[in-house]
Amino acid sequence: MNQYESVIIINSNVDEEGVKSLIQKFTDLINTDGNLEKVEELGKRKLAYEIQKNKEGYYVVFYFHANPNLIAELERNYRITDEVIKFMSVKVEK
Repeated sequence: MNQYESVIIINSNVDEEGVKSLIQKFTDLINTDGNLEKVEELGKRKLAYEIQKNKEGYYVVFYFHANPNLIAELERNYRITDEVIKFMSVKVEK
């Protein structure tokens, strides 16, 4: 299993309840084939440039261990979730 970090930016128009349900959805997905270490909610921040007509977004970082095939499934779910406006997953080298 490799160590990964995954950052998502959620549309700032999503309410607090919606953000919590999205975090729970992705947490459950990671835990199906991996081991979530921690979730860090960075909160609402101004974007460096406009993304899909949004000037700010809600940042969430997931730290986890998983097999490489989970990353493809996780990113597929990010793409089909309308509230996620940007994402990036990276493998952490020790």
